[in-house]
Amino acid sequence: MGDTEIGYLFGQYKRINSKGFSNGIPFLPSGVPFFSKASGYGVVHYADNMLKDRGDSLKGKRCLILGSGKVARSVAEKLLDFGAIPLTFSDSSGFVYEPDGIDEGKLRTIDKIKSERGGLLGRYIISSTSAKFNDPENILDIPCDLCFPCGAMKSIDDENAAMLADNGCMGIIEGGTSTITPEARECLKKRGLLYGPHTLTMTGKFIVKALGTQANDQMLASEVTRIYSDVKRTAAEFNARGDLFVGANISGFLRVANVMLTHGAV
Repeated sequence: MGDTEIGYLFGQYKRINSKGFSNGIPFLPSGVPFFSKASGYGVVHYADNMLKDRGDSLKGKRCLILGSGKVARSVAEKLLDFGAIPLTFSDSSGFVYEPDGIDEGKLRTIDKIKSERGGLLGRYIISSTSAKFNDPENILDIPCDLCFPCGAMKSIDDENAAMLADNGCMGIIEGGTSTITPEARECLKKRGLLYGPHTLTMTGKFIVKALGTQANDQMLASEVTRIYSDVKRTAAEFNARGDLFVGANISGFLRVANVMLTHGAV
C-alpha cells in the first residue's frame, strides 16, 4: 500500500469516528505549563523575527497594546523579556497608559485585577501614581514604535492605521483575529509599515499543542522562526515579496491541499 491508499483509509477512519475537538485546542491543556500564554508569546516571537529582518530588535521599543485579556497580558510579559516597553492596556472601561512603561510589578497588578470576574482596568489607577486613564482621549494618539491589537475584530481601520503611521509607528502585529480591516491593511502596505497578520502571528497555541507536553518557550521560538521563514519564502515565490499576509494564506492553502491529496482527494 502506498501513501494514497493510506490516505483513503485514514480519511474513512476520521469520517466514522467521532472525536472531540475545540478549535485545535485540547480540552485539558495543563500538561504544557505555559499553554495559556503560548498565543501571546508566539505573537512577540513573530514580531522579533520581523524586526530582525530589518536589522532591528524589540529592545527599547515602545509598544501599544490594545486589549487586556490573557493574550494581551502574555504579549506584555514576553515583550518585557525582550527588553521592550509595554505602554497600555484597554478594556470596556477605557485604557490605562504608563508613560514610562508597564514593568513586571505593574503587570502583576493588572493580572490580578483582570483575573477577577468583571474586573475593569479603571481600578488600576488606585494602585499607580504614574498611570493615566483615558488620557489622551484616543489611545492611538500615544507615540509608539509598535502596536499590538489584541482585542475586538476590526478595531483598527484605515484612519487609525494612518494615525499610527503619522505618529511614527513602525508596524502593527495582530494579537487577535482580524483586528485590522482590509482597508487598514492596504494603508499599512502603502505606508511601508510592518504588518503581522493573525493568520501567522496567532499560531503559537497550535505550535505548542503539536510539540506536546515537552514544549517550552525556546522550542516555540524555534518553530516560529521556521514558520516565519517558510511564509516569507512562499510570499517571494508567488511574487509578493515581504507580504506576510499573502505568504501566510498561500502557505496555509498549500499545506491543506497537500494533506487532502495525501488523503486521496482530488
